[in-house]
Amino acid sequence: MNPILRNILAVLAGLIVGSVVNMGIIMVSESIIPPPNGADVTTMEGLTASMHLFEPKHFLMPFLAHALGTFAGAFLAALIAANHKMKFALGIGFFFLAGGITNVFLLPSPVWFAIVDLGLAYIPMAYIAGKLATGKQSAYHTQNA
Repeated sequence: MNPILRNILAVLAGLIVGSVVNMGIIMVSESIIPPPNGADVTTMEGLTASMHLFEPKHFLMPFLAHALGTFAGAFLAALIAANHKMKFALGIGFFFLAGGITNVFLLPSPVWFAIVDLGLAYIPMAYIAGKLATGKQSAYHTQNA
């Protein structure tokens, strides 16, 4: 396959899979950690209005959604990319980081969560995913060289 097309496919697949993983975790999060009594989490307005009711435990699933979604998308992008695999993994991480920064401005969450989420869920997870994806490639190529 043409390397340019393969790299475009890597980005699209990474963004789609990362988003699906993120939304999948968010969708099941209510059944794992129910929202606080009286919180309307079905709309952005309801979520904003009830954010003061949330305890630290309620931020676990959003953090995992952001971290695992980024990891999955970055890992897949690095596996598919024809070259510069780490750059593609980090590119996916920066894309999702931009979404996380947008969320910080749109949704009033506690400062500690914004720091933890923006600092640990995106670029570090993309870096780890890129290292794992390129490490497997390097070990394979070294072994068969």
